[in-house]
Amino acid sequence: MCPARHFLARSRPRGGMSETPFERRTRDAQARLRERGASALALFPSPNTYYLGGFEESPGERHFFLFVPASGDPVFVVPALYGAQVRDATWVADVRTWADGDDPLAVVADALADLGVASGEVLLDPTMHARFTLDLRDCLPACEFGLAGAVLDALRVRKDAAELDALRAAGRAADAAMRDVRELGADAVGMTETALARYVEERLVAHGGTGTSFEPIVASGPNAANPHHGHGEREIRAGDPVTLDFGTRVEQYPSDQTRTVVFAGDPPEGYAEAHDAVVEAQRAAVDAVEPGVEAQAVDAAARDVLETAGYGDAFVHRTGHGVGLDVHEEPYIVAGNDRALEAGMVFSVEPGVYVEGEWGVRVEDLVVVTESGCERLNDTPRGWRV
Repeated sequence: MCPARHFLARSRPRGGMSETPFERRTRDAQARLRERGASALALFPSPNTYYLGGFEESPGERHFFLFVPASGDPVFVVPALYGAQVRDATWVADVRTWADGDDPLAVVADALADLGVASGEVLLDPTMHARFTLDLRDCLPACEFGLAGAVLDALRVRKDAAELDALRAAGRAADAAMRDVRELGADAVGMTETALARYVEERLVAHGGTGTSFEPIVASGPNAANPHHGHGEREIRAGDPVTLDFGTRVEQYPSDQTRTVVFAGDPPEGYAEAHDAVVEAQRAAVDAVEPGVEAQAVDAAARDVLETAGYGDAFVHRTGHGVGLDVHEEPYIVAGNDRALEAGMVFSVEPGVYVEGEWGVRVEDLVVVTESGCERLNDTPRGWRV
């Protein structure tokens, strides 16, 4: 059972600060909560917690919540060992802590009571662990529960100016790293895929990124026929098409870029023609992007080019996915998605052709939808010659 409330020390409001993007997003989320008639958001360490609260942390075994009521100010409830970090990072003035050995649900009960959350609908972070979901159900027996995406997805899908600045910076870091990789030329021959992946990571950080946004893909020769190969101990050979798919993060926002190159020698028969077709398919898809166009129309633009060129059956995945705090999020650029594109949406455009057991080619850039079309967030060469 959820304990009765009790007195807790609370952090003091932080005065003298202008409104942050996190605060603006929170107020927008609260407006949507009120429109829905919901009582609150209950968020767990996730991209959603960063999106509103400005604090990033991986989920763990301790009770760690951000409660956002439909009206009024939000409250963080966090383990004491995170208290100073959260207070330093967030605009949220009310940060309540519990110490190891205490009952964290007493702190949760106090916070929810002070926020006036006792009935109505509470929208939970979709990543919340089951045990914490059950704890909240015990604390709020009169509430109904839904998912936070009902409010947050529509906000997160359109990036604000701060988000776009971070995404552009992450794209520039990925571009710079890709140029470094291309400049290896014949020196890449003999490297293992994993060794090249580690070099990619080094260059991303050197150009201002924070780690990688996902485990890099370095897929050489026949491994490139597997779209999500990863990397391994195969040595890169002259004539190998090598798919390089990687990104980094800047202020939590990722880049995601793919090029397929041949570091030395001549590619396999038929490869150059397929690569040209993929580049043309990507161009057609990018040209199709503008507000009001359905996501599936962008997919169709790329697919039509590859089908006409005879590669339709070798294009085995969707054309793209949204990119934000999550590397994969809405909008998905796929057949059947009739969602209309809106200015501020960011997504990948990444057609590919894969010949099982032989080779593959994929070219990927991120684009942001503008009022009149789109802006590419990557500018490195798309050809296979380095």
